[in-house]
Amino acid sequence: MSYRSPDALLPLTPVAFEILLALADEPLHGYAILQAVEARLSGLLPLRTGTLYRSLARLLEDELIEEAAARDSTDERRRCYRITTHGRKVAALEAARLEGQVVAARARRLLPSRKLRP
Repeated sequence: MSYRSPDALLPLTPVAFEILLALADEPLHGYAILQAVEARLSGLLPLRTGTLYRSLARLLEDELIEEAAARDSTDERRRCYRITTHGRKVAALEAARLEGQVVAARARRLLPSRKLRP
C-alpha cells in the first residue's frame, strides 16, 4: 500500500493521536500503550482494549505505525508497535493543527493567555 498524503489523514481521532504520542519515543506493546495514555491523560480519554486494537489496526493500515521486534521476547504473543517516519510526519501535522486551534481559542478568550516562565 502506498502512503496517503499526510494532509489526507487529518484530522486524527483523539485515540489515534494519543497512540502516536505514546509511540513517539519508543516501541511499546498494547498494554504499555494503554498505560502511557492513562498516565498522560489521567482518565480524560478512557481507552479500552477493543478501542485500542481497532485503532492500532487502522494505524497499521495507514502505515503510521508498524510492528516492531519485542525487546522482551519472553512472550511471543505480545506484539510491539513503533511509529513510522510517515506516522511521525502525520503526528507533527496534527500537533500543529491542534496548536492552531489553541491559539484561536486563546484569541477568543476561551483559554487563559499563556504566561511565559522566566
